[in-house]
Amino acid sequence: LYGDMCGGLAPIGDVLKTVVYRLAKQLNDEAGFTRIPPGSLTKPPSAELKPNQVDQDKLPPYDLLDRILTLYVEEDLSTEQIVSRGLPAQTVGRVVRMVDAAEYKRKQAAPVLKVTSR
Repeated sequence: LYGDMCGGLAPIGDVLKTVVYRLAKQLNDEAGFTRIPPGSLTKPPSAELKPNQVDQDKLPPYDLLDRILTLYVEEDLSTEQIVSRGLPAQTVGRVVRMVDAAEYKRKQAAPVLKVTSR
């Protein structure tokens, strides 16, 4: 629970991964030099709990994950409604279960700066 979840404030805790990557690229582009190291943007994301572990071992690609999260959390759609939009049922079900099962973690996490509607 406490690795990435600890601290006094989570300033980007309410920002989807795909948006974080876009913001990092934009920061570099606008600065005209590298503020965010390229390795931070190209290295496969990992909780680094064991050797060679990457997030994609247990999570769908971030573009799909973020679409599901937006529909489930932001738009308050049910699993069935999300699947009816053409997203893979098994993946949607797994992501929804993971979100619901992790609710206790969000209650213990550092405060998040809210940038989304929910």
